[in-house]
Amino acid sequence: MGRTYLVEEGIGQYLTELSTKVKPYVTGLLIGQCSPQRDYVIRAVRTPPKEQQQEESVGPPKLASLDEEWITTHASQVSRMLPGGLLVLGVFMVSTPELAKDGQNALRRLIFSVEKSLSKRRLWKPAEEEVSDRAALQICSATKKIVCRTYDVQDPKSSAKPADWKYQSALTASWLALGCTVNVNIHIPLLATSPNHDLEKNTKNGLNRWSKQIEDSVFLINGQVKDEDTELLEGQKKLRGNTQPSTQFSDVKVLTQLCQGASVRSTATVQVCSGSINLRGAVKCRAYIHNNKPKVKEAIQALKRDIINTLNDRCEILFEDLILNEGPRKKNFEREYHVLPQRLFVPVAGSSVMLSDYKFGDEASAEIQERFVEMLDQPVQAEDIHIAEDIST
Repeated sequence: MGRTYLVEEGIGQYLTELSTKVKPYVTGLLIGQCSPQRDYVIRAVRTPPKEQQQEESVGPPKLASLDEEWITTHASQVSRMLPGGLLVLGVFMVSTPELAKDGQNALRRLIFSVEKSLSKRRLWKPAEEEVSDRAALQICSATKKIVCRTYDVQDPKSSAKPADWKYQSALTASWLALGCTVNVNIHIPLLATSPNHDLEKNTKNGLNRWSKQIEDSVFLINGQVKDEDTELLEGQKKLRGNTQPSTQFSDVKVLTQLCQGASVRSTATVQVCSGSINLRGAVKCRAYIHNNKPKVKEAIQALKRDIINTLNDRCEILFEDLILNEGPRKKNFEREYHVLPQRLFVPVAGSSVMLSDYKFGDEASAEIQERFVEMLDQPVQAEDIHIAEDIST
């Protein structure tokens, strides 16, 4: 028996609209959440067209022009805009009947490329029991027939398994949200032997060490430590018969250990350093979880990953911005301050879930709106952009 995908009803309309414009094919990403019983698809997002694709060459339709790198880059950008609990669940292709046969092979290649690209950036390791199936959805533009299959991304030799694709209205209307503010003060020494003071690499190493601290932290949900195998909503009244977007919000406190336990032997290392990086500020983190009897451990895992991802993503965005605006880094022994981009949240229509993005202080709302249209194919009103936090350095 294959996996079941419960899919937000509006996605069916979105894919139908894409199929009327297709020539000869269009690809995109499926965004949602995995759970042990079933997966949830809350958005489908087409791959943004490349400028040179506007003038397609005339001739028989071919999949040879499929730009794998462009699609995986889009997946990396989109994954930064997903709060905890959401991930790129798979890829889709709407194509003409002539391309149906080649389409499945192309989707298989894309699923593995996207997963490889996303896992390279992660500072956390997937849990052993985690769902590693990803969806390949194929739609015929002429007949509108849908074929959904899954591949296990942990197994490079994985073959296709059939999966159920079921539409459901108000899928995320009463999902649960968890939020926390984490005060960050990370000190990263720069070794004198480090070649050319590679700030990006050193920062990544420092964040790696810090992420292990977050993994080992204690999480208080609404002031309580809960057994991770209990249901998140145990003891709470469930909202019944309510399909209006309404979030049950849990406030979470993160307690990090100050030092290792007495049983763990610690050895001090003396290293010659030529400087250090300090990351300081308060970051707002958020995770969403399905409302089908979620376990405490699922919710905490989603929030942990959001905490780790949000800091890692911001540092990546900052370094990309520095390279773009200042060129390669020169050796500089002066004290420098850089402001990390602030986090913002934007609601998804008809859902209790919000998507995320980052802005530098001088960025206008219009640039953020443009990015949402390009990356997530979603128009956003300026008044719906909620800036979540103060500036961090």
